Amino acid sequence: MLLPARILRVSLATAAAALTVTVGLAGCSSDDNKSDAKVSSSSVTTSSAAPTTSASATAGAPTAEALQSVLVKLSDPAVPTAEKTKLIVDGEKRTANIDQMNKALAGYGTLTYGVADITTQGTSASAQVTITSPHGTSPAIPLTWENVGGTWKLSDLSGCALLGFAQAPCLPA
Repeated sequence: MLLPARILRVSLATAAAALTVTVGLAGCSSDDNKSDAKVSSSSVTTSSAAPTTSASATAGAPTAEALQSVLVKLSDPAVPTAEKTKLIVDGEKRTANIDQMNKALAGYGTLTYGVADITTQGTSASAQVTITSPHGTSPAIPLTWENVGGTWKLSDLSGCALLGFAQAPCLPA
């Protein structure tokens, strides 16, 4: 049984808010490290915040801009599904979901991403991401990326979370 999109969004937002509180309000950092750089792709605009990396971060740690570029390209309805499957770990499994998302995003309007509090551990990176749509701004949600062959890809779980927001949820395997 599929849950209505509103219930999925509220549930995910509630879980993200609870995680943020549990972690100690990681988003309460100073604005001194923020940048106003913008990256555009079709109708999608991305604003960036300077990354915060953990002490164990590797030299290949991703920048906020690198992680945001994955989100921008994934949510751009003009980018073909075949290119988007390369942005998610095992993205080939999500072809139908991506097609559905592209239809939902066509003519939707501008999406803005804020990526902050990046931490890396080995080949995995996580960050707090805010999404601003024509309907408002989401609470920060934790998303993860994996470095696969030198390229930062959205984890399957995080990809499914974003596909769910676009009313193209991943079904259990």
